[in-house]
Amino acid sequence: MTEPTPAGGPLAGIRVLDVSTLFAGPLAATFLGDFGADVIKVEHPTKPDAARGHGPAKNGVNLWWKTLGRNKRTVTLNLGTPDGAALLLKLVADADVLVENFRPGTLERWGLSPAELHAANPRLVIARVTAFGQFGPYSSRPGFGSLAEAMSGFAALTGEPDGPPTLPPFGLADGIAALATSFAIMVALRGVEQGSGVGQVVDMAIIEPILMLLGGQITTFDQLGTVQKRTGNRSVNNAPRNVYLTADNEWVAVSTSSQSIAERVMHLVGRPDLVAEPWFASGHERALHADVLDDAVSSWIAKRSTSEVLAAFEQAEAAVAPVYDVRGILTDPQYAALGTVQSVDDEELGPLKMQNVLFRLSSTPGGIRWAGRRHGQDTAAVLDEIGVSRAQLEALRERGIV
Repeated sequence: MTEPTPAGGPLAGIRVLDVSTLFAGPLAATFLGDFGADVIKVEHPTKPDAARGHGPAKNGVNLWWKTLGRNKRTVTLNLGTPDGAALLLKLVADADVLVENFRPGTLERWGLSPAELHAANPRLVIARVTAFGQFGPYSSRPGFGSLAEAMSGFAALTGEPDGPPTLPPFGLADGIAALATSFAIMVALRGVEQGSGVGQVVDMAIIEPILMLLGGQITTFDQLGTVQKRTGNRSVNNAPRNVYLTADNEWVAVSTSSQSIAERVMHLVGRPDLVAEPWFASGHERALHADVLDDAVSSWIAKRSTSEVLAAFEQAEAAVAPVYDVRGILTDPQYAALGTVQSVDDEELGPLKMQNVLFRLSSTPGGIRWAGRRHGQDTAAVLDEIGVSRAQLEALRERGIV
């Protein structure tokens, strides 16, 4: 069990209202909460964030939510009612950031447009996270990360050459958008601090950040007219780069992005003759000869156990890694040394393990203060901070506002 994470962090004093649902918006708020921001998760009184129903549960307690909802206080408010909207505006008055992912026009319909939010707090940074952005012909369409993975070209590039386009089995585009959103929020907050004193709107379309990470496909098509094809586990930029089966029936991944690593691998597997080939000096040319390179590497690896392969590659200073499922992650000594997985005391489930914060800061580290909390668990405490009495709270509950 790890020691409890102390309160504070580099974002202590920053208040974030997370009125978004599912993954991209909420995960961006999680990243901020991990480094000390006071994140208030606002959910509908009878329709909680659908993420609470995704994935496995134990004893009726959703497990994914424990990570996605960590370091957040949970409040219920029916924003679609005038009284609910008025309470949110009171919360906004003392907030720094609001994260939302309703369809464009929804907040405006509720009397919570950016203009009205900024009237309540001119310094507020408003992050609007949607599939397609706030304008354009698709802006009013419903959308999820899977559509971004399809539209960005990711699915078209993923899979075997003779197989179908392949979507990832997790929220890849949402996760990338969450990282981009948290970065955008910090940039906008910096603008406020630098003297403008005025917040701004972040328009985050989930279809865009993943596109940026897919390399130079747009420029390549623009200049050469070529379209990148599916190559399975191979790369169009270098070879050998693939997964290979060991003698004890486990998989390892090999990458040779740098020329020196490629040369070391071929010497290791007993094929220094290939290094002397004219085409070997270029990563792109090596990729065109992936068949012969894969054959050399796979035949060598197939005769050796996983431990032998890993030890030989390490001695040769060549790049290799085992292909893990979650069991391997939890027993790997490098992850253990980094503290990548942390154990958190939870009031519902007791000790539970989850991923640690994204990175380590030497002076102002982040941390996990608590796992995801129950729906509306902090409603009374948070509303008390804006002057809502117990009697008023009960009246709001009776009317379905909270």
